[in-house]
Amino acid sequence: MRSTSTTSTIMTRATAAPRSTPATRTTAGVAVMAAALLAAGLSASSASATGSAAGDHARKASAAAVPTCKLGGLKVTLDDGGVDPGVRNGMSHAGIYLRFKNTTDHTCLLRGYPGLGLERTDHKALATKAEWGSTWYAKDPGKTNVRVESGDSAWADLAWTQSGTDAVQAGYLKVTPPAETKSATLRFDRLVDWGRLQVTSLADQPPKIG
Repeated sequence: MRSTSTTSTIMTRATAAPRSTPATRTTAGVAVMAAALLAAGLSASSASATGSAAGDHARKASAAAVPTCKLGGLKVTLDDGGVDPGVRNGMSHAGIYLRFKNTTDHTCLLRGYPGLGLERTDHKALATKAEWGSTWYAKDPGKTNVRVESGDSAWADLAWTQSGTDAVQAGYLKVTPPAETKSATLRFDRLVDWGRLQVTSLADQPPKIG
């Protein structure tokens, strides 16, 4: 009897990767697009911030390139600025402009409030209270960089009361430009209540009265 051999053949079939469905492709596309938009937004924001910082740096560099006005290059005077003195004197109030004229051949920079000090006729210092801000006559322009071209001037409004209340009799006024340690001495025969002076920040034109 012949033995019959039976061979079993096992066939294996490779399993194919599942096909992506339209929904899957759409979701992936949206994710890629969102990432691209986010990156673009961040890039634009970064560029904007960089541009803003660069602009600030350029402005500061430009201001730094202009030297600060020094007393030796300024002519400091009391000036009515074309305003009728009658407008500035009344109800025990008085005032006048401080003028800082650039006498050099180059542009210089002034910023802020001048220092003030009253003296007697013998140049002895008097107790002085300088108040920075708006005066009885003019609104304070606030601290700004004032570029003073050669021959041009910067201005501040100066005011005080003269009713005789706890007043001091001044003979001179010492005026110190901002960022300076030296002072100009101006003749100032005025009665000043409490030794108190009001002064605005410097501006490129006389502060408007009224």
